[in-house]
Amino acid sequence: MTNQEIIALVKREVVPATGCTEPMAVALCVAHATEQLGRRPEHIRVALSGNMLKNAMGVGIPGTGMVGLPIAIALGALIGRSSYALNVLQDCTPEAVEQGRQYIAEGRIQIVLNSATAEKLFIETECTAGDDKAVVTIAREHTRVVLVSRNGEVLLDQRTALTAETDEGEEELNMRRVFDFATTVPLADIEFINEARRLNETASREALKGNYGHELGKILSRPLGRGIMGDSMFSHMLSATSSACDARMAGALIPVMSNSGSGNQGIAATMPVVVFGEENHNTQEEITRALMLSHLTAIYIKQSLGRLSALCGCVVASTGSSCGITYLMGGGYEQVAYSVKNMVANLAGMVCDGAKPSCALKLSSGVSTAVLSAMMAIQNKYVTNVEGLVEDDVDRCIHNLTKVGAEGMNETDRLILDIMTHKEKS
Repeated sequence: MTNQEIIALVKREVVPATGCTEPMAVALCVAHATEQLGRRPEHIRVALSGNMLKNAMGVGIPGTGMVGLPIAIALGALIGRSSYALNVLQDCTPEAVEQGRQYIAEGRIQIVLNSATAEKLFIETECTAGDDKAVVTIAREHTRVVLVSRNGEVLLDQRTALTAETDEGEEELNMRRVFDFATTVPLADIEFINEARRLNETASREALKGNYGHELGKILSRPLGRGIMGDSMFSHMLSATSSACDARMAGALIPVMSNSGSGNQGIAATMPVVVFGEENHNTQEEITRALMLSHLTAIYIKQSLGRLSALCGCVVASTGSSCGITYLMGGGYEQVAYSVKNMVANLAGMVCDGAKPSCALKLSSGVSTAVLSAMMAIQNKYVTNVEGLVEDDVDRCIHNLTKVGAEGMNETDRLILDIMTHKEKS
């Protein structure tokens, strides 16, 4: 891939998002269908893949004080604008939320599991009013519309393109190319990545002003947390990362910069690197390059893992941040590759059981491992190829990880969804 192709890739994958990207993608699909319908739907039917359903069940919807898909779907129809992409609900008001509650109470929304689709990210929305019907499908990527029809007339159909991509595959990066690009490309070409720093730092600070989720970020920054964890660079990295996640998963109207369709991945790829760089007194250029290395590493890993899987995204994003931290410690390509191996050896088994406030705990585990892995790597200590999933070749090591997540954990995925949807009511 050329430098310009990589820059275009990063700009596609590192984008702002308000709220958890799965329910926002569903709201976006509903907004598209409502716009095609041309009036307020009388009934909405949404069919979702298992991974979409899993990731949208327990997360707060920004500006609503409510959890889950029904309010996201209602607001997508009532006030959603498809032109806002993953900020589709940014015009939300208390009046709109009340209208959404009433819309739900009237029984106008039906949510079903589409177990037939092979796509892990799949949303099909059918909006009806009188004799009119509009259908919109989003697949593979959170904002990728592949089918639009109105009253049986197909206006857009790109479903065959999905099959072609699966057959042909996507030109992939490799770890050497990722490192060389991030550390040698002209600085002016990648300074746009600092918007991730600005957005996610702001989200982290704003989160500490409220009481969001499980308040992990606040707990770490309070006297008890500092008494146990210390008032250190390490505790600051944990607090800054988890506080942004606290707010996002609780439904705060605070935008973050996402990575590969996940706001939490964007947070975890950004905040540990930024806090380390600032407190280690690295130069602004070094921090910028470390941020690009972190985000591009996460994008590279996601190329073979896919948007959604049973493997927690914090494994991917914190692997990126470990690379960025290792670079800021003075490491070269060899040490960065060591940090990846250490991450794979430690976090490969962490499962995704949906987007929810407790994701902050997983992000803090990822950041902890990222720091340990970087500390080992900078001293040329790394897990060797006789241990588990690790191989001498770092790219094969990464693909072992993603193969486990994308293929080996499919049954785990199904079991997790079954457990989540059959809990006893307390």
